[in-house]
This record gives sequence, structure tokens and C-alpha cells, in this order.
Amino acid sequence: MSLIEAIIIGIIQGATEFLPVSSSGHAVLLPEIFGITNPTLTEVVVAHLGTLVAILIVFWRDLWHIAVAVLRGIVDRSPLGTLDSRLGWFILIGSIPAALAGFFFESWFEDVFGNPTAAAFFLLVTAGLLVLGERLRTGTKPLENMGWTDAIVVGLFQMFALLPGISRSGSTITGGLIRGLTRETATRYSFLLGAPIIFGAGMLGLLDLRDVPNLSAEIPVLLTIFITSAVVGLVCIVFLLRWVRKHSLIPFAVYCALLGGGYLLFAVIL
Repeated sequence: MSLIEAIIIGIIQGATEFLPVSSSGHAVLLPEIFGITNPTLTEVVVAHLGTLVAILIVFWRDLWHIAVAVLRGIVDRSPLGTLDSRLGWFILIGSIPAALAGFFFESWFEDVFGNPTAAAFFLLVTAGLLVLGERLRTGTKPLENMGWTDAIVVGLFQMFALLPGISRSGSTITGGLIRGLTRETATRYSFLLGAPIIFGAGMLGLLDLRDVPNLSAEIPVLLTIFITSAVVGLVCIVFLLRWVRKHSLIPFAVYCALLGGGYLLFAVIL
């Protein structure tokens, strides 16, 4: 892989991991459309580590306070005594559906992931979810008023993101909007909910790097992917948090519909 391709891979991963347009859908479709070299497992792992750094830079204070509050709540026998401790348990509960689905149906999801037609179709589903979330949005519930049902519903929406083309951030934000969270609150919770998944994927990927032959020869490309993914991811997190304060998610829905529908039109129908 050339350095130019490494930059492209980093940009794609950094942007699509956080914007509600599906990183998995882009990972499947863009190599098919533009003839980009498919990244190796090592390169995918490094790209995810870049996005992990991005989310830690933006949310490290939130995550630290949540972790401390959960531990303090356990020690004090008051696990739900503060907002941060409740949020920690909500994140745990919300992560369970996707974890269970991934564990029991891993082979099925892997088969679907290699299908560009499926990825294009599910991009259309993402577009529909974003529109649905905006149509059903009431936007009155702040983070302080979140409950267990909200956490479970958003977690179920996150489970659907195991399918290629279903945006994790898009589906979880939609789940939050349907449950009455404000757009900004739903987006922030979506990022916090995604932190354990991104962290887990990154740590498992690091274990795989030990078995990569001639790893040192790939350092320039891997470093380029890592830095690009981290920088672009950081920019996109900040951008989306600011965007949702005054704007809807419809432009992202239009983009997903154009990409998914365009692929189906030209690659399948024609």
C-alpha cells in the first residue's frame, strides 16, 4: 500500500467511524467503486487505534469521571447515586445487546460483511433510520433524565450496526432521538457508548499485531494510517457535536441514500 492510499484509508476510517454514514459500509463499497487496495487486517487495526485515540482525547474527562463514579458507587453501596455512575451502568447495559449478537452470530455477520450489495442496501436502511429519528424526535430529555429503558433501546439500535452499512453512531443517535433525548444528548451518549467497543476492538487488534511478519517494514504506512485516522476522527467528533446543536441529520441521510442507492443502481440493476 502506498502512502497516498494509507492517507485515504485513514481519512475514510476517521470520518466514517464517527459521522453517521457507516464506516463498515464504506470499507466494503469504496474499494469496489474506486479500486482502492483493500487494507490488510493490520492496517484496519491501526486505523481503529487512531479513532480510539481521537475519542479518548475528546472524552477522557467524561470517561475518567464515569469510571471513578462507578467504582465509588460500588464501594459506597450506592451504584446509582450520581449521574456519572448511572451513566457508567447505562453504557454497560447498552453494550450487552451488540456483544451478545456478535458472540452468537459472528460467522453470519462475517458472511454478510463481505457482500457489497448488502452493504449498499443497509446504507439505505441507515438513511431511513436517520430520517425516522428526526421525524420522531421530541428533543426534551436531557442526560440527567435518562433511564434504563433508554439505555436498553439505544443498545438494541447499536446491535444493528454489526451489519455492514448500518452506521453505529447513526443508529444509536436515532435510538436516543426516538426515546426523547435531545439531539446533542443523543450524540454525546452515542460516542460514550461506542468508547468500550472501539477500545475493545483496538486492544484485541494489538494482540494480533504480535504475529504480523516484517511489521517493521510496514511502519511508515501504518504510522500514516494511524495519524490520519486520529486527526480526522478528532475533527469529525468535534464537528458532529457542534453540528447537531443547530442542524438535523438529514444531510447524512441523503449522503447514505445516494451512496447506497447509487451502488445498487449501477452495480446491480445496470
